[in-house]
Amino acid sequence: MNGTPSTPHPLPNIEIKKLDGNPLVWDAFDGKYLLIVNVASNCGFTPQYKKLQSLYEQHQDKLEIIGVPCNQFGAQEPGSAEDIQSFCSLNYGVSFTMTEKVKVKGPQSHPLYKWLTSKEENGTKSSTVKWNFQKYLISPERVLIDSYLSTTDPTSSKITKYFEG
Repeated sequence: MNGTPSTPHPLPNIEIKKLDGNPLVWDAFDGKYLLIVNVASNCGFTPQYKKLQSLYEQHQDKLEIIGVPCNQFGAQEPGSAEDIQSFCSLNYGVSFTMTEKVKVKGPQSHPLYKWLTSKEENGTKSSTVKWNFQKYLISPERVLIDSYLSTTDPTSSKITKYFEG
């Protein structure tokens, strides 16, 4: 029926590797909010790494940030896993979780992004990844809360109201 709210579908244990090649273990984040962000090293939004790291340091007891490198927008993430790790570490001191480089839109998008962007899969809402540094917030119950465009500051109260206070 139209207008009937759908039931959210919790994020399944989707296989994705961390930047170091080891599998990401979703259970390690039990009880935490997840902020999943598609990232790139050569983007106008790249300075958001600094605010993401600060947010992570401030709230790592309640929040895990997962950076997902992607080269689909203006070829702004051309490097290897080692290049990405080095860039993030040297320039922004990134200590939050980073995954392997994946596709976040189109028919070859990674299953994680298929879940994030499809209401059929997540039960909450559909969205399109418009550019680098688009953000997806997931509750501790692994339910999609909302998505935020690249222009949304990572420290915006739109995001932080869920885990601050």
